[in-house]
Amino acid sequence: MKLSDTSTRAPKEWEKEDTKAKTNMLINQISDYQRVMYAQGQSSLLIILQGLDASGKDGTISTVFKGVNPLGCTVKAFKKPTEEEMAHDFLWRVHQHAPARGMIQIFNRSHYEDVIMPVVNGQLTESALELRYQVINTFEQLLCHHDTHILKFYLHISPEVQKERLYERLTNPTKFWKHNDADWDTVQKWQQYQQVYEDIFENCGKAAAWYTVPADQNWYKEYVVAQKIVDTLASMDLHYPKAW
Repeated sequence: MKLSDTSTRAPKEWEKEDTKAKTNMLINQISDYQRVMYAQGQSSLLIILQGLDASGKDGTISTVFKGVNPLGCTVKAFKKPTEEEMAHDFLWRVHQHAPARGMIQIFNRSHYEDVIMPVVNGQLTESALELRYQVINTFEQLLCHHDTHILKFYLHISPEVQKERLYERLTNPTKFWKHNDADWDTVQKWQQYQQVYEDIFENCGKAAAWYTVPADQNWYKEYVVAQKIVDTLASMDLHYPKAW
């Protein structure tokens, strides 16, 4: 897959208000499925959200999962590793947050950050990178063997929209808290980040495929993510436990 050839916007025939109405219906379906999965306690769902800074990971979580019971859904954001985390293997901080049976677990960024950042910064040799790919594939296969369904989303925005959103964090008082000078590094290294993600798509899809989500328009991005989650939950054998 070439990200430069992949659209970051909704198809022209899609209408915003109609799509938002469909998304609200999907949100209700996610809520219904989640209650059954929690009660059944046999399988789980791991949702991985990746994307460049300002691609809309936080907004996707707050919108798509607003109807979910917090008892059955948790979110973990993976930021820069702490000293303790750096003293362990790169999956140590991740594996402990894998979902238990009956749970939906959302990763806001994930173990893939331990490929993306070292590669962009030139900190991994080719052999070390290949080993990480192997370990990640094995880790995800292990989760699947534990009845965990994995959805991996890459929120794909254009450089123009990313810049608009980063500037908004400097001018909108409700978004000041999101500003981080380091975020502008992705603007300067745009092509490097794109290449790393393309390599990840090629090398880390054995246990679960990647879905590239056009993310320039939040209303379409949220619909695509919600629809795929509903499709996945519908494919699982979910039912309330019998009384006897």
